[in-house]
Amino acid sequence: MVTEVAAFRGVGKSYGRVRAVDGLDLVLRPGETVALLGPNGAGKSTSLDLLLGLREPDQGDVTLFGGTPRSAIEAGRVGAMLQSGGLMTDVKVHELVRLACDVHPRGRSVTEVLTDAGITELAERRVDKLSGGQEQRVRFALAIAGDSDLIVLDEPTTGMDVNVRQAFWASMRAQADAGRTVLFATHYLEEADSIADRVLVLHRGRLIADGSSAEIKARAGARRIAFELHDGDGGDGGFAESVLRALPGVQSLDVTARVPGVRTVRIRTADADASVAALYGAGLYPRGLEVTGVGLEQAFLTITGELDRADAERTADDKESVR
Repeated sequence: MVTEVAAFRGVGKSYGRVRAVDGLDLVLRPGETVALLGPNGAGKSTSLDLLLGLREPDQGDVTLFGGTPRSAIEAGRVGAMLQSGGLMTDVKVHELVRLACDVHPRGRSVTEVLTDAGITELAERRVDKLSGGQEQRVRFALAIAGDSDLIVLDEPTTGMDVNVRQAFWASMRAQADAGRTVLFATHYLEEADSIADRVLVLHRGRLIADGSSAEIKARAGARRIAFELHDGDGGDGGFAESVLRALPGVQSLDVTARVPGVRTVRIRTADADASVAALYGAGLYPRGLEVTGVGLEQAFLTITGELDRADAERTADDKESVR
């Protein structure tokens, strides 16, 4: 029984002095939908290139289905949609999709592929007459032209409007429901939050977080508190704000006066229980109090920011030691 779809073990890749991938260890398993996150330059595209055999690692090993990436791709077990690479011009969409289905070792029906990719209405359009979002949907069709076990997508929804993106991810969920493993890199964090059952965070070529969206959020260790303060709910604006900043656990504070006499308060805190208790203890009367977890985007910024600060401190220490 296959327990690994793909594996990186001690993988490193450099371009000159730039370390694009640094000691990467991870395993993808059958049926997972995995989001790959990271700021620009984090190593996402390089990692996908290594996975697909488009580049060779300097150190470590990359395997697909227990063998080399090339052997898995030649067997038709992998479908891919990358940022780079153009589409054939002077052909119609259905002609291009038919070609992909015909040459694939495990080719599917053209009609099924067009339907699954949501581009049936584009079938008679010439490829060079498509919009950017439509081209992305055609690239997706080419990625699912065969009955692949792994689908790899690099920023797949770039150029798509909101409605088309939603339809695209409905198609993608159907692929996952059919038992395929899906790995996608994205800068739309709400997509990772709603689509992926596993989130990988890369930063400076290193894997710094690996878990469900809920686990990644919990690792950020913060929650949001929101409420309103009306005049008379606890001193004037200046006094109330100074008290709010002094609450235990507060990491950030935003106070906005949208209506005369009413201030909307948003607090990010590392200890919501202590912050709320101290809020009442200070004699304030918060109205419409809400306590929620941070979103994936804020968790992502928190985790990568912590690493940036740690790296900056190490660099400063190294410079000081040289002196």
